[in-house]
Amino acid sequence: MKVARFSHADIIAFGIIDDDELVVLKGDPMFAGYDPTGERIGLREVKLLAPVIPRSKVVGMAHSFYANREEQAAGTPREPRFFLKPNTAVVGPGDPIVLPTQSGDVRVEGELAVVIGRITRNVSVEDAEDAIFGYTIANDVTARDLFERDEDLTRAKSFDSFCPLGPVIDTEFDWTGLSLHGRINDEPFQSGNAALLRHTIAEMVSFLSGVFTLLPGDVILTGAPGTSGAVVEGDTVQVEIAGIGVLSNPVRRA
Repeated sequence: MKVARFSHADIIAFGIIDDDELVVLKGDPMFAGYDPTGERIGLREVKLLAPVIPRSKVVGMAHSFYANREEQAAGTPREPRFFLKPNTAVVGPGDPIVLPTQSGDVRVEGELAVVIGRITRNVSVEDAEDAIFGYTIANDVTARDLFERDEDLTRAKSFDSFCPLGPVIDTEFDWTGLSLHGRINDEPFQSGNAALLRHTIAEMVSFLSGVFTLLPGDVILTGAPGTSGAVVEGDTVQVEIAGIGVLSNPVRRA
């Protein structure tokens, strides 16, 4: 099922998408279950928000895709690599990506994002997918010039608005069938699938849970297939994952 977080009549709520309507829920289904209020609202009547605001952290997987089949065939196993983004970087569908004044080279990368659904520590690979609430779309934004200047990802990844999420969480998405496409002003810049992933989603979750406790609502960005795209003020970025939807965000200057 597809779960949305939305605002309507100055109220923020959660709902289950049923065709062109939302079945409104009494609370956050991650904690309160799927208890409907009995109300239905048309999708066109609401503003979709980021489907989750991580209470703890956003974890980004780095170098998680092989560049091509040749690299995959020659690749040697290695531990996953990751970085952290603050939860203040999260924005929702339609919210602007704000270019910071400190940077003149901002890049975007569409990614599949995992939403954790339970407290998870030292989980095995075999049990790791039981910790997942669902999947959504992420746009991992980076100030490339600041990364090169700092030789570190922290500042480059951490600006407000540098982690758009949405439009919904799909609780039954099959990541092995991932088909992702990124566009800037309707021009493709990115395309990929799960075939070149270095590690399975379960392996990522298991590895990270051995480093720190994953909490309900934590988000894992599984990495970017294909290339990144440079954005400037006035652009619109769309990331589409078949089965989940399209995450669209305009770009503006601070």
